[in-house]
Amino acid sequence: MEQTSIQMAKLAIQAMEDKKAEDIKVIDISEVSVIADYFLIAGGTNPNQIRAMCDNVQEVLGRAGYDCRQIEGYDTANWVLMDFGDVIVHIFDKENRLLFDLERIWRDGKIMSADELQ
Repeated sequence: MEQTSIQMAKLAIQAMEDKKAEDIKVIDISEVSVIADYFLIAGGTNPNQIRAMCDNVQEVLGRAGYDCRQIEGYDTANWVLMDFGDVIVHIFDKENRLLFDLERIWRDGKIMSADELQ
């Protein structure tokens, strides 16, 4: 796995933490899928906070030279998906995080906390 995807994930995590993201999880999917190396999953308490997290992730990664390929769900802000290639960021409200349960769906990957990312 490339060091750039680890660095990108760390920057995205810090950007979300700066906006008070809740329960950030990292899923290393590099061994089970070719779509990305990492899924980052975080929670927000309301649409404004979720959008602020998205804006900050995009700004921080953009300044580091990483372009966001696509963003889905920004307008409704109940589940926002940000595709940075090797890192895909998912930011959920509480209800949709429980409903879609990506941690369960991607349990074949290695689920870890943000602190475990190295």
